[in-house]
Amino acid sequence: MTFSVHGIAVARGIAIGRAVVMGSGRADVAHYFVTPEQVPAEIERIRNGRNAVIDEIHRLQQTIAAMGPKEAPHELSALLDVHLMLLQDEDLITGIKHWITDRLYNAEWALTTQLEVLSRQFDDMEDDYLRERKADLEQVAERILRYMKGMASPVAQPPAPKRKTQQDLLLDDSVDVPLVLVAHDLSPADMLQFKQSVFAGFVTDVGGKTSHTAIVARSLDIPAVVGARGSSNLVRQDDWVIIDGDAGVMIVDPSPIILAEYGYKQRQVELERGRLSRLRHTPAVTLDGQKVELLANIELPDDAEAALRAGAVGVGLFRSEFLFMGRQGNMPDEEEQYLAYRRAVEGMQGLPVTVRTLDVGADKPLDEGHRDEAHLNPALGLRAIRWSLAEPEMFRTQLRAILRAAAHGRVNMLIPMIAHATEIRQTLSLIDFARAELDNRGIAYGEVPVGAMIEIPAAALSLRTFLKYFDFLSIGTNDLIQYTLAIDRADESVAHLYDPCHPAVLRLVADTISECRRQGKPVSVCGEMAGDTQFTRLLLGLGLRSFSMHPAQILAVKQEVLRADAGRLEAWAREVVDSEDPSVALGA
Repeated sequence: MTFSVHGIAVARGIAIGRAVVMGSGRADVAHYFVTPEQVPAEIERIRNGRNAVIDEIHRLQQTIAAMGPKEAPHELSALLDVHLMLLQDEDLITGIKHWITDRLYNAEWALTTQLEVLSRQFDDMEDDYLRERKADLEQVAERILRYMKGMASPVAQPPAPKRKTQQDLLLDDSVDVPLVLVAHDLSPADMLQFKQSVFAGFVTDVGGKTSHTAIVARSLDIPAVVGARGSSNLVRQDDWVIIDGDAGVMIVDPSPIILAEYGYKQRQVELERGRLSRLRHTPAVTLDGQKVELLANIELPDDAEAALRAGAVGVGLFRSEFLFMGRQGNMPDEEEQYLAYRRAVEGMQGLPVTVRTLDVGADKPLDEGHRDEAHLNPALGLRAIRWSLAEPEMFRTQLRAILRAAAHGRVNMLIPMIAHATEIRQTLSLIDFARAELDNRGIAYGEVPVGAMIEIPAAALSLRTFLKYFDFLSIGTNDLIQYTLAIDRADESVAHLYDPCHPAVLRLVADTISECRRQGKPVSVCGEMAGDTQFTRLLLGLGLRSFSMHPAQILAVKQEVLRADAGRLEAWAREVVDSEDPSVALGA
């Protein structure tokens, strides 16, 4: 039966494929295809994992038998018996073999997929006791996965799925059918694992339009919907799914008519991308001759290649925190960071790279499962520059690495979430200290202009102080909107109140651009507004000449720039900012 689940559109386009449903906590399982020749080895890996857990349980049973009832109650022995029974269950073994043999899933993926199938069967049971055995099944699977962790043989990434007609998609169950991911949630670190993955799109139960899961989704340039509550419970493994990243809708088990309609839309999106690609080498100049700088936001050094392909004239935001995430507290040392920043600088082939210092906290924890539960509102707590200043040794390590990378090309440094003059002076003092440390060690480094992000209203209202100390400013509209309107940008329950068109937000943006132009200091917008074409003409009219966005958005924004007369937009832009309801004037 066809049904739809509505969420928040965060990355445009259409994806059609079979669903891979991933429960929370299992997003870190490797997902890759194996060749038919590797199937016996994968089945053997699962068999070895299962047998190892069985042996472990047998040893525990022997230990329990030697204990008295006070030390080892009967319930513990009974629990182990249940786990043994589940490990030897034919439905589990047969199902795993099916996913490996017929779908060519790797062993870990096959195990978690069959676990999802059996979990739903437990959910449908009427008997409370049997229904609660689902937790035992999950524990058994986790034990097997723990045993197998680190044993997976490296398998080359398969080629992209072959194109098929919509009728082929309906009938073909072969391995080259596109897959879409349906999960409860994905951390930014999880998202990076999918950069070279087999997934054509994804849907999550939670998240907001500018949550970092959504931001990274746009950088992957794949259709995505977040905040689709209940989607991971409603969709079953292998269901046919359509993800409409424009409308924020997931359609499950679509009829042939719906499938054909979305197949047509998918082809239209591809044709539009083809037309935009012709603008790649066209300079971004308005009709009245105003040169506009279109920069890229990147997460990892290797993203520089995509930025160049999209026609970016530099990197306006290198989110350095992705080098630190998912490492279980093992911070990258100076050499590792230096090599990463250097790779990005050299990858941009002489174009400038702006590295933002570590920005973690709130919806960007360093490690998944280690979110800040100690504070009522982590978004207002120890994050970004506050965290760095609280860890000066870690901060100086990053500063030295950035300074060293500047010896190989044009590097700017960007400080996030700064608000106080004392923070400014402390940060600049640490940068001077890092330079002195490199001097003492005789290590070469380059000149690095230092800028600040304007993402707290207090910063936007203290521009003269900021421009006294900093070489440039960059407006981070995502957090500026969040803090101006008191809206948690990762919370889908208040997503309707997250409004880039709010008069207060636009006034802060307009005043920042105006003051920077008055003082002759460079200013850019690096938040999501920069890549949203409905704001391009407004920002041009306000005097912005530097936009930084995901590489996938550059060509669409460039098209708007080429069609605009910036001089004629000035009066209109002032009217929009001064209006009571700017969204009406923008048509948003």
